[in-house]
Amino acid sequence: MTVAVAESLTGGLVSAALTSVAGSSAVVRGAIVAYATELKADLLAVPTALLAEHGPVHPAVAAAMASGVRARLRADYGLATTGVAGPGPAQGKVAGTVFVAVAGPAGATGRALNLAGDRRAVREESVESVLSLLVSVLREEAS
Repeated sequence: MTVAVAESLTGGLVSAALTSVAGSSAVVRGAIVAYATELKADLLAVPTALLAEHGPVHPAVAAAMASGVRARLRADYGLATTGVAGPGPAQGKVAGTVFVAVAGPAGATGRALNLAGDRRAVREESVESVLSLLVSVLREEAS
């Protein structure tokens, strides 16, 4: 199985965590860091209407990012992170508001997170959360 990553608030930390493992080149297809809202549409095929209606920090945007990177990089699974790392609010959301998603052959699933801590802590917990969600999806699909 292969994986691809679409990152916003984590800015490459998920792909760095995945590629820090020896042999990861056999399964990691690549990553797209789409920090700017318009890049989520341009590079990941997130519908512009969805972004216009809800902004970039929304569960449906995370799911669309995961599906988009999965399709764009031709991976079995796509992972996505979007949210507000802080220190202050952005896009009308408080710091620590995060959405992670995994898209695979069975569709997309996501988690809403309300994380505490500074910017570094929010970003690190977001990485752990999306990787944990991937493990959960893989276990569920295997059973």
